[in-house]
This record gives sequence, structure tokens and C-alpha cells, in this order.
Amino acid sequence: MIPKVTPIATTLAAVALIAGPAMAQESTNLVETSTDWSIFVEDDPTSCWGVAPPSEQVNTRSGERVSVSRGDTLLMVSYIPSQNVKGQVSWTGGYPLAPGRSVTVTIGDTSVQMTTVEGEWAWADTPEDDARLIAAMKRGANAVVSARSSRGTDTRDTFSLMGFTAAVEEAARRCDG
Repeated sequence: MIPKVTPIATTLAAVALIAGPAMAQESTNLVETSTDWSIFVEDDPTSCWGVAPPSEQVNTRSGERVSVSRGDTLLMVSYIPSQNVKGQVSWTGGYPLAPGRSVTVTIGDTSVQMTTVEGEWAWADTPEDDARLIAAMKRGANAVVSARSSRGTDTRDTFSLMGFTAAVEEAARRCDG
């Protein structure tokens, strides 16, 4: 089984995305921005990933919209050759996820359950799920991630896929040779 990993500089990447390109180049290894997706590369160990923040977030409890405080929310695809990770899809919601619940990623008519959940993170369960998600993301306009927090808040994060194909192909090229 391929290990589930979080990118080394995820926190820095999130700060960089929020703070803007000037800070990103100073504090992280941002190498390129492809519209709504950015590419990051780390050298020790070598790892590359395409990452995007949500374009929209909707939080509800009992069907009613609520205002909640969330940390960084990102959708990403990672490539880490030393750990045999090639195109691993992950999401962090910025809150502790409800135990025993899965996270659903929907792109057009493709829907994948992420049941590998730990803390604020969720991953596609198998390399085949990763491949299905990446193929759908290359064809789609938006990815919608639906989850539930440990406090019972339902979240729905929408991620633009504009620039996704270029970002993921560049990340793969930089880390897979």
C-alpha cells in the first residue's frame, strides 16, 4: 500500500496562497502558477505538488448556512518519488473531520469516496481512485469536496479546475523525470 503523505511545506504553501505570489516566492518553493492552481517543489526529500484553495465554501448545520472558523483548505495532487507517490490526491478542510465519516469528491458525474481520513486530512484510498480523480479533474470545470466536521458542520468546498492539467503535468514532470 502506498503511504498517505502530506506535503512537507503544506502550511507554508497555504500561507503563500493566501498572502500572494510575492511572499510565496520568498517563503516556499512556488515554481509556477497555472491560473487557479500552483506548483510547489521541495528538494529534501524531492516532492512536487499542484495545489489550489477553494473558490467557494459553504458550511451548514441542520440544513442552515452557518459561519464557522476554518483553517487552511486545500486540494492537492502530490508526487514524492522517494515514497513511490505518483499523483496522490488529498484534501485538507481546515478542521478536524468527523470520525468514521468519509469525504466525497465530485467532478461532473464522477464521484469518489475518500475513506482514508486522519485529523484534518483525507486521501483517495487507492492509486486507482487517484487516477480516476485526476482524469476527471482534467476533464472537469470544478471539483466539489463534501465532508462533515467533528462538530457536525457539513462543508462543501468548490475548487476551480482551471489550470489543473498544466499544474499536475508540470508537477509530475518535475518529480517523475
